[in-house]
Amino acid sequence: MIGRIAGVLLEKNPPHILVDCAGVGYEIAVPMSTFYGLPHLNEKVVLLVQQIVREDAHLLYGFGSAQERGAFREMLKITGVGARMALAVLSGMNVGELAQAVTMQEVGSLTRVPGIGKKTAERLLLELKGKLGADLGAAGAGGAAPVNEGSDVLHALLALGYSEKESQLQVRALPAGTDVSTGIRLALKALSRN
Repeated sequence: MIGRIAGVLLEKNPPHILVDCAGVGYEIAVPMSTFYGLPHLNEKVVLLVQQIVREDAHLLYGFGSAQERGAFREMLKITGVGARMALAVLSGMNVGELAQAVTMQEVGSLTRVPGIGKKTAERLLLELKGKLGADLGAAGAGGAAPVNEGSDVLHALLALGYSEKESQLQVRALPAGTDVSTGIRLALKALSRN
């Protein structure tokens, strides 16, 4: 299996690129999130790769980060979701946004991606729940994820039986710099009013 390719970028024709690696040109499909981060032509490029072998083709999909490739692999495990659809999702939103949509179970975020209907979006959110979420979102969102205190408050609320959605909303409503015990107290107080 090919897992990584390092070489010279020869062509960029979205969503495909051509990378020369020791005299062999590899055609690789990449999501737009990776495409926008590519270097100029004839410069060195390094991509993590997912190889897919079918009866009629050997296909390579390239990613700029391990989080992107991980999200792609998780989507491929879902019945009815192929590589093309997974690539479309990662082209329509970055990994942090996808993880946040999964955590918050936001169908609307996914239905904005071309080719993703409501039923497919619901299946994606359901199947990815617990596989993509706060941890992956923190790695991919760069600042959109709650601070450590917020994640401790979130875990406490989840352990008390509150849903992920309502727990996330309460964590976001907490003032910046709130310590864990105060955060839990404030969140429980707000939840008891609902």
